[in-house]
Amino acid sequence: MQCSLSNHEQILQLLKGLNNQISPKFERCTGISASRYELLHQLYKTEEINQSTLQKAVNIDSGAITRHLKQLEASGMVTRRRNPTDNRVIFVRLTDEGRKQIIGYKKEKVRFVNQMLHGFNQEELESLSVMLNRMQNNIIDY
Repeated sequence: MQCSLSNHEQILQLLKGLNNQISPKFERCTGISASRYELLHQLYKTEEINQSTLQKAVNIDSGAITRHLKQLEASGMVTRRRNPTDNRVIFVRLTDEGRKQIIGYKKEKVRFVNQMLHGFNQEELESLSVMLNRMQNNIIDY
């Protein structure tokens, strides 16, 4: 006997499959993971930010942000420094090299998104955006 999925289950399955495909393809296209891109993007928008504020902005756990920042620091893309008046606070900023790299990553991201949405007209894009926002709001309220 065959199981058939409801429309709702099919949508969830498609979204899950799409999510599973996006991350590795985004990384292959841009050369950086989506979470690391988001960290660099947040840093690009500011001169300097404390690590806990950055962590909240990108919504990842403290261990993950520390690992990402250590690797980015080792590659010369960010610098970190302790607050001289409160040693518990760490400030993070992009280096000149980091700023140069994120500009390249942003260009690759635009190419990736354009390819992913190839063939959609403006009305379809607006409808998709509205529907995805509604889904996100429904999950937040759940």
